[in-house]
Amino acid sequence: MVFWLICAIFVAIALAFVLPPLLQAPSETSAGDDDDQARKEANVDIYRDQISELEADVNNGIVSRDQYQQDRDEIERRLLEDVSTGLVKKSSNRKPTPAAASRTPVYAIAIGIPLMAMALYFQLGNRTAISGAPVAAGAPARASLDSAGRPSGQMSQAGIEANVAKLAARLEQNPSDVQGWIMLGRSYVNLEKYKEASSAYAKASALKSDDADLLGDYAFALGMANGQRLSGQPLELINKALKLDPENPKALELAGSAAFEAKNYSQAITYWQKLLERTPPNTELGLALSQRISEAKSLAGASAK
Repeated sequence: MVFWLICAIFVAIALAFVLPPLLQAPSETSAGDDDDQARKEANVDIYRDQISELEADVNNGIVSRDQYQQDRDEIERRLLEDVSTGLVKKSSNRKPTPAAASRTPVYAIAIGIPLMAMALYFQLGNRTAISGAPVAAGAPARASLDSAGRPSGQMSQAGIEANVAKLAARLEQNPSDVQGWIMLGRSYVNLEKYKEASSAYAKASALKSDDADLLGDYAFALGMANGQRLSGQPLELINKALKLDPENPKALELAGSAAFEAKNYSQAITYWQKLLERTPPNTELGLALSQRISEAKSLAGASAK
């Protein structure tokens, strides 16, 4: 008797959670969706603030370019996941039911849950548990593992591409989102889709033409799409970025590469040396710049003979 009394209490608790939402007006059931949307927008603002702080750190020499790119990719990946989740949630919203709809399904659920619980208990339940008989514990569920046997916390390539496609579709509906176009461009660069990246950066730069970092990203993507050559429009973008910010690290690095490509080694050395002076010592970027400067000096000496 005590056992069935406990069962009745648990059924009553279950109905207390199930029935109120079914009896509420449609406007009340949609309030949670509005809260989720507001939370998503707040998360986007947080991610943008994190990107701005990260850019400030790399410009001030606090972090290296490689660490900056890794941190930025991680921030963008998490933001893409939030964006894609919001899109899926929007597409799955249900139409509200009329307020005057029949409550017959509600009563059916109220009666059906206890009946189903009893039926399942008699079919699957362990009746010996009432008398305290031991029950064998099931094996714990295993987390999804990657090929190296570690917990799988990274998205697959197909998943990333799907999220990027969703971001592109969202931007078609909101073409004035400059930060969205910048993020889409960087996502395409990470996927090595440089033609698509340059198109995204072109739309971003049309909305924000005074950003030296953006112009540097645009020049890089366009150069990669043009067979890894910086001559022509990429060089024009680099020079425009340097006019806006003569100390911009990205523009200095690309300007040196463009000069090296044109066999103007002395000019390449000038750009890279200027960047090296602003780079923390014993970093990957600093070592790479030193090697490129040495190579340019060697070639400049050989061509002078």
